[in-house]
Amino acid sequence: MTVSFDSASPVPPYEQVRSSLATQINDRTLPVGTKLPTVRRLAADLGVAPNTVARAYRELEEAGLIETRGRAGSFVGSTGDETRSRAREAAQEYAAVTRRLGLSPAEALAIAKAALG
Repeated sequence: MTVSFDSASPVPPYEQVRSSLATQINDRTLPVGTKLPTVRRLAADLGVAPNTVARAYRELEEAGLIETRGRAGSFVGSTGDETRSRAREAAQEYAAVTRRLGLSPAEALAIAKAALG
């Protein structure tokens, strides 16, 4: 992972960090589940204040591009990916329909596996 940062740029440092990470997440250079460096580590690597990276991470989280899991760290999230979001919604809808029909979870999974195969 490489984060672009230019101290001479008129673009605020947090926006440069946010934009660089967002681009890599959206073009899948950073795939879903990738663990991001800690705020302090990335700040030290870039030579910026930790608050700069914290703000970038906060904005990425608000956009649904990353997930912060407490002490475990920050990870590229799947909620910002429209394709996965649509698939998750379809799966939830399928689960609701199969429950209403009285199918067991095992039977519903077997039907889904057959449809995918």
